Amino acid sequence: MHSGLINPIDFSREGRQAGHLAIPYSIDRSPYHQIRIPILRLQNGEGPSLLLMAGNHGDEYEGELQLGRLMRLLEVADIRGAVTILPMANLPAVMAAKRCSPFDGGNLNRAFPGDPMGSPTARMAHFLEHELLSRHDAVLDLHSGGTSMAHLPCTLIERQADAARFERSISLMRAMGAAHAFIADNGPTAPTSMGAAARAGIIGLSGEFGGGGTVTPETMDFTAAAIDRLLVTLGIIERPVLSRRPLPEPGPLQLLSLSRHSQGIYANRRGWFEPAAALGATVAAGDLAGWYHDLERLEQPEEDLRFAESGIVISRRLHCDSQAGDCLIQVAEPIAS
Repeated sequence: MHSGLINPIDFSREGRQAGHLAIPYSIDRSPYHQIRIPILRLQNGEGPSLLLMAGNHGDEYEGELQLGRLMRLLEVADIRGAVTILPMANLPAVMAAKRCSPFDGGNLNRAFPGDPMGSPTARMAHFLEHELLSRHDAVLDLHSGGTSMAHLPCTLIERQADAARFERSISLMRAMGAAHAFIADNGPTAPTSMGAAARAGIIGLSGEFGGGGTVTPETMDFTAAAIDRLLVTLGIIERPVLSRRPLPEPGPLQLLSLSRHSQGIYANRRGWFEPAAALGATVAAGDLAGWYHDLERLEQPEEDLRFAESGIVISRRLHCDSQAGDCLIQVAEPIAS
C-alpha cells in the first residue's frame, strides 16, 4: 500500500545507511515540498534489532539531542545486530519548538495507527506502526514533560496481554536504571507509540527523561545512561557510547501505576497555580497539593487544592498561568514489582 511516505532505507542491507524519510506535503511557498525526517540505520550481522526514536513531541529535547549525538558516535563495527535511529519523528513540531505539528496540528503520540493517505502526522504514524516497528525486536521512544510540565524522571511500558513480552519489558525497563517506572493501562487500541508497538508484536519501552522544554546535566546524563544500558543489555554494544562516566549497577526500581482521572488535579477555571508538593514526594489523600490564585479577583483568597489519592508526585504544571482543563499535578500509585 502506498503510504504517502518515501523511505530510503533497505533493511536487508548491511552497513551504515543515512538519509531522510520524505513526506510530500504541498505548502503555499513550495507546491512540491517534502517534510524530510532524518533516519540512520546501522546493521552488522545477526543479532537483536532496536529502534531508537525521539521528537514524537517537538518540545522534548533530551532524546532528540542524545540520539543526534548517538548518530554521530556509533559505528557499524561497534554493534552486533541492528540499530535504527529516528531523532525527530515529528520534525515539524521539533522545528517549531511545539508539542504538536504546526502543519496539521497533529500530536504524533495520539495519531496511531495512522492513515496512509491522511495528514503528515497520520502518514508518519502509519509508517511507524505498519512498516518500521515490526522490523525490530524493541523500540525505545524517548519523551519528557515538554514545555509545560515538570516530570519525575522515569521509564514506562504499556501493560501487555502477552505475559512473556510483558515480563521481558519489565526486565529491560529495570536494566535502564531509573529509580521509578510506571505501567500504563491504555488498552490494546491506545493511539500511542507504545500501543503501536504492542500491536506490532514488539517490546515497547518509553519514559519521561526531563521536562520544562530544556535540558540539564542531570537529565542528559540520565538519558545517556538509559540508552547505553539498554543497548548493552540487549547485546547490541559491549560498552557505553554516550555516557561520560562508568555506569553503576541499577538500583532498586519502584513501579508506579497511573490509570485513573482522580490521580490528577485539573483546573476548572482560569487561575494561577502555586504547587506545595515536590516531584517524588510521597503524599496521602487529603494532603495539600498547592494553591490556586485568582489575580483578576484579588479580594478572593487563594483556593486550597488537595490530593484525592495517595501516591508519589509524578508531574506538575510548570506554567503558573492556567486555564480550565489544564492538569496541575498528578500522583502515581506505587505497585508491587
